[in-house]
Amino acid sequence: MADPLMTLLAGALKLWIRSRCDRLGSLELTLHGSAFTLMRGRLQGVTLMARDVGFKGLPLQHVQLLSGPITVDVNVLSPEQMLALQHPFQVEGEVSISGHALNDALLAEPWRWLGDWLAEQLMGLTTLGGLSIQNDVMELQSSVVAHREPVRRCFRIDASDNTLRFRSQDAAEGSSMLLPMDPGIKITHAFLQGGQLHLKGCADVTP
Repeated sequence: MADPLMTLLAGALKLWIRSRCDRLGSLELTLHGSAFTLMRGRLQGVTLMARDVGFKGLPLQHVQLLSGPITVDVNVLSPEQMLALQHPFQVEGEVSISGHALNDALLAEPWRWLGDWLAEQLMGLTTLGGLSIQNDVMELQSSVVAHREPVRRCFRIDASDNTLRFRSQDAAEGSSMLLPMDPGIKITHAFLQGGQLHLKGCADVTP
């Protein structure tokens, strides 16, 4: 039988996670620790698995994360109340986003600026017209005045220097561009497969 304190904490954590997301489909949590360590204000970690997640305007298809230790004030826990986390903690894991969802995100706010930045940096054009993922290749396209057909460029993606690296499929060997990344996020592995962008890495979470 589950410990009542751990059950109470799981419910409070789920409410906190939902408060950080724009949208959240399925969510599974596994708490690591014991009531004894929890009474001392420390949870060893949490494993999270979720699908259909909207986070800061990004539609993530699948999320799997493992957190580091979390400091918890058990004195403020109560049923149906969101957990008030006070201290930063780390998470590591992987997320995936479909090419279709990524296309929609980069053509609308709040990520329109990033789509246009990619078009400018990778294609020399000012506006992203669309994005698609085919097997292990990402195609960007942009309309050009006086041209009936949009300009198309294909790229391969991997991880380098804790961020995403775009390598032109058509350019000479060594031609690449790194995506500027929040210093609190480190991408350790990135690849395209099955029409999706898959990312692995770690991040600092500030409540």
